[in-house]
Amino acid sequence: MDNIKNDVYYLKQMIEDIEFIINETKDIEFDEFEEDDVLNFAVDFKFVQLSENTKKLSYELIIDNSDIPWGQIIGLRNKIVHEYENVILDMVFNTAKEDLPILINQLKELLNKLDKK
Repeated sequence: MDNIKNDVYYLKQMIEDIEFIINETKDIEFDEFEEDDVLNFAVDFKFVQLSENTKKLSYELIIDNSDIPWGQIIGLRNKIVHEYENVILDMVFNTAKEDLPILINQLKELLNKLDKK
């Protein structure tokens, strides 16, 4: 297996993390999410991973794709890591339900463009 860690690699990791979050939250309501500590920790961890991989993307890729909310991805990670007890669960849940389906499509389109190069 090719272990080259470049933009394509990190985008694929990000897509996997988003797919996990979407799949684990798609069939539940907020009250179920709120009561499931294990799921909360898993989703938070995946959001942190998403951000960590965002930080590893090339500067050129980020600048060339400024329509993707890179800063918000990192900002949510910072909120989770540095203010954990103050993380607002409904914000995390709403991000998973509303924003991630849009983000995953953006990242898949970007990955598709890179794969064609």
